[in-house]
Amino acid sequence: MKSKIGLVTLGVNNFQKSFKFYNEGLGFKTHNYKIGDDFAVFEMDGTWLSIYPKEKLAEDITISSDGKGFSGFTLAHNVKTKEEVDKVFNHAIKAGARPIKRPQDVFWGGYSGYFADPDNYYWEIAYNPFTDLT
Repeated sequence: MKSKIGLVTLGVNNFQKSFKFYNEGLGFKTHNYKIGDDFAVFEMDGTWLSIYPKEKLAEDITISSDGKGFSGFTLAHNVKTKEEVDKVFNHAIKAGARPIKRPQDVFWGGYSGYFADPDNYYWEIAYNPFTDLT
């Protein structure tokens, strides 16, 4: 696995308040954001930042958002193909990660899966056909 984090996603309690803080308050430029979206990606040097409602992020991972075991953020590692998602995911499992959500086609048009590292931090391995985060 390449040692790079492409995207850090924060599960937020109030999307509009968080969006205003990062976009207007800190001046972070959005990428492909449309008014009304409940998900925003901010372009940054190196690792990008995204925000998403905490309940919806937990739903995507397939876990509860009740705060018991879910810290409200994920780490993402992006690759260039669906096949690479499977390869990296399987490598992580062999290395001791716990599978959370097997790689699959996802609602936003990409392909991804989640695993938990030994300390129970959630990692997404993803192929994004719309934006190269590799």
